[in-house]
Amino acid sequence: MQIINTAQAPAPVGPYNQAIAANGFLFTAGQIALDPQTMTIVGEGNVEAQAKQVLANLGAVLQEAGCDWKNVVKTTVFLQDMNDFAAVNAIYAQYFDEAIAPARSCVEVARLPKDVLVEVDCVAVLPS
Repeated sequence: MQIINTAQAPAPVGPYNQAIAANGFLFTAGQIALDPQTMTIVGEGNVEAQAKQVLANLGAVLQEAGCDWKNVVKTTVFLQDMNDFAAVNAIYAQYFDEAIAPARSCVEVARLPKDVLVEVDCVAVLPS
């Protein structure tokens, strides 16, 4: 097991790590729209801006582990409002080739950390 942390993504705000590499897989913590340098929310009230920051943060964690978007096999998208699905999906689609896109779950939740609008985590296969 290897702990993965990078300064290019927000530091954990609790007793967890950005990701764990284990048994050939990378398991990431959920990423929200925090700017990694200032630890402030990006795009207050703007789901598109938040989705872009979330995926940038997740991408930084993937990169730190030696992965990229093609290594991702499963994502979970948490939305504060399912009415934002189409907007978030449009941003999400910029990161994944539809032909090899990972499995995905998307759920509406009552509340997310720091009252953000979107959170995403993933599982990736570590490169050999």
